[in-house]
Amino acid sequence: MIKKLFQKPAIQWPTKFHHKQERARDDRLIAFYGHILPSPDTPISDIEFVALDFETTGLNPQKDGIITIGLVPFNLNRIFLRQSKHWKVRPQEKLDEDSVIIHGITHSDLIDAPDLSDILGDFLHCLSGKVVVVHYRRIEREFLDQALRTRIGEGIEFPVLDTLEIEANIQQKLFGGLWNKLKGKKPESLRLAQSRRRYGLPDYTPHHALTDAIATAELLQAQIAHHYHPDQPISDFWL
Repeated sequence: MIKKLFQKPAIQWPTKFHHKQERARDDRLIAFYGHILPSPDTPISDIEFVALDFETTGLNPQKDGIITIGLVPFNLNRIFLRQSKHWKVRPQEKLDEDSVIIHGITHSDLIDAPDLSDILGDFLHCLSGKVVVVHYRRIEREFLDQALRTRIGEGIEFPVLDTLEIEANIQQKLFGGLWNKLKGKKPESLRLAQSRRRYGLPDYTPHHALTDAIATAELLQAQIAHHYHPDQPISDFWL
């Protein structure tokens, strides 16, 4: 079992949310920060998670935007598919041709889609009080923060578990160090599909926000079951 994921001091997210609520101006953000987060010593087995994935017009949050959102609530024992959500979102930015090739979403698919601001209340309600799980946190954190700054003039912060970073830590524990390097062993791919295969999880069609959210939820369940203890506190994992 891996004892602890991160050595740096854990962020006190409940306290941070309290301060963020006091400074927030938008009613939707005030409501979001007002929901109680689990205390840092809560066992990970008691946590209510929501896996989150975005498809975007590109990879730069300063000039690209969100076009689809997928999320699914879950815990370490069950994924609640009936409560999952999938939104198409009309971007303020032009679709990048390379991104269209990857996710297959075109201008015509989004012409009647709402702006993110139109679904923001419902979206934040789905995240409220839960710990968000993503695969590569830069996308979901930075794109959502920038999208809100553009639309309502203030950003957003929230705790996440990053299955990519968890897998990187696992790979480093298993294959890092000089001895493994001398033997020709090295950490394996951290991509979502390749990470899932190491746990015997099935392949899903990639680059669909809801499917990738489900895939991320399943990956976290497998990572904890194989390498961690369900009684470890959430503060060992969240960022």
